[in-house]
Amino acid sequence: MIEKIVIANRGEIALRIQRACRTLGVRTVAVHSEADREAKYVRLADESVCIGPARASDSYLNVPAVISAAEVTDAQAIHPGYGFLSENADFAERVEQSGFIFIGPRAETIRLMGDKISAIKAMKKAGVPCVPGSDGPLPEDEDKILKLAADIGYPVLIKAAAGGGGKGMRVVHTWAALLSSVSLTRAEAKAAFGNDTVYLEKYLDDPRHIEFQVLADTHGNAIHLGERDCSLQRRHQKVVEECPAPGLPEKLRHRIGERCAEACRKIGYRGAGTFEFLYQNGEFYFIEMNTRVQVEHPVTEMVTGVDIVREQILIAAGERLSHRQRDIAWRGHAVECRINAEDPRSFVPSPGRITQYHPPGGPGIRVDTHIYNNYTVPPYYDSMIAKLIAYGETRAVAIARMRIALSEMYIDGIKTNILLHQEIMNDAAFLNGGVNIHYLQKKLGLQS
Repeated sequence: MIEKIVIANRGEIALRIQRACRTLGVRTVAVHSEADREAKYVRLADESVCIGPARASDSYLNVPAVISAAEVTDAQAIHPGYGFLSENADFAERVEQSGFIFIGPRAETIRLMGDKISAIKAMKKAGVPCVPGSDGPLPEDEDKILKLAADIGYPVLIKAAAGGGGKGMRVVHTWAALLSSVSLTRAEAKAAFGNDTVYLEKYLDDPRHIEFQVLADTHGNAIHLGERDCSLQRRHQKVVEECPAPGLPEKLRHRIGERCAEACRKIGYRGAGTFEFLYQNGEFYFIEMNTRVQVEHPVTEMVTGVDIVREQILIAAGERLSHRQRDIAWRGHAVECRINAEDPRSFVPSPGRITQYHPPGGPGIRVDTHIYNNYTVPPYYDSMIAKLIAYGETRAVAIARMRIALSEMYIDGIKTNILLHQEIMNDAAFLNGGVNIHYLQKKLGLQS
C-alpha cells in the first residue's frame, strides 16, 4: 500500500482527498501557496510544504515545486484532484519519470482524451455514440469547410480540439457566418490553448448534459457507476448536479454505461474518469472524457455507496477494483449545489473574510467544504467554497432536504449564490425534471 501521498491541490477537494487517505491509514502532505497557509486541510495534514506565492502559476501549477515537495517529504504518490495539473499529461509523465506514482491515468491516455478529435476517434472505435461532425480537424480549404458544414446540417458548433470548460466553442447558424467564425475560433484557441486546431459538430438545440462515472484498474477490470445529470449550467459551468438523471430508462443507463466501461478496457484506462454526453430525443452523443475525479462525484457516492477517491488510491497502488459491476446498485437520489463566493445576480466573485459560518445538517445532508469562521476566501482561485449534497429515498425527498439545508446554511462577510440555489430548488421546470443545458442560462437572462 502507498504510505504517503502529496495532495497537489487546494480547497474542498484537498480536504476530500485527505479524508480518503486517512480512512486507508495513508499519511498526507499538503502543498499550498502562501495565500493558503492557514487553510484547514493544511493544518490537518501530516506534513505541509509551501510551494510558492499566491498566484496559481507560481504555486499549484509549478510542476518542479510540486515534485520537489514529494522528494523532500519522501512521499510515494501525488494526487492531483481536479483542475490545476490534473489533466496535464506532461505533469503526469514528469511525476512518474521522477519515480512517483501519479494517481490518475497514464500520460498517453490523458493526451489521447485531452485532444477532442483523437478522443472522438477512440470512442467511435470503441462503439460509443458520438455527435455527427467533421471526424477530424477542419482543413484550410474554405470550400471544403463549407461543404462539411452543409453535409452536417446547420446549426453547427465549432470547437477547439484542445478546449475545455466551455472555452473555444462557437455556434454558427448560417453559411454566411461560417468562415469568419472558424477564423475567430482558431485565433481564440491558439491564444487560450496554444493549439489552433478546430473541428465541427452538429449543434444540438435541446440537449441535456448527462455524464457517466467509470472506474478501471490495471488488471483489465472496468465498471460504471451510472450517470449524473449536469444540465443546469451557467456559461458552460455546472451549477447543480444530480444522480441518477431524471427520467432516464434503466436499460439505457446500463447499455451506455457498459459501452463506457468497455471503452476503458479498450484504451487501457486507469483510475476514475467521466464520459460526458449530450442527450436528446432518447439518443446519447459523446462530447469528451474527463480523466480525473469530478467536482460532482459526491452525488454518485451517495447513491451507489462507492468511495470514488478511495478507489483512485487503491487502483494507483495496484489493487483490483473493490467492486464488480453486478455489485453496483443505485438506491435513492442525490442533488448537489455548488456554493460559490459570488454575487447571486451579477456572479462577480466575492472574496474576503467569512465572519460567520453555520453549516446545515440533518438526515441525508453532506457538506464538502474547507471554510470555517474567520476563514479568508482568497481572490486568486476559483470561487467555489463548498458543495452541498442532499440525499433522499426519492428525488422529491432529496430536493425537499436540499431546500431545508439551503435555508440553514449561513455564510456572512461575503456574498454567495445560496439565493440562486434556493430559487432553482423551487423552479417548476427543475422540479419536473429533464431541463436542457440552455434552461438556466435563459432563466437568468444571459447570452450563451
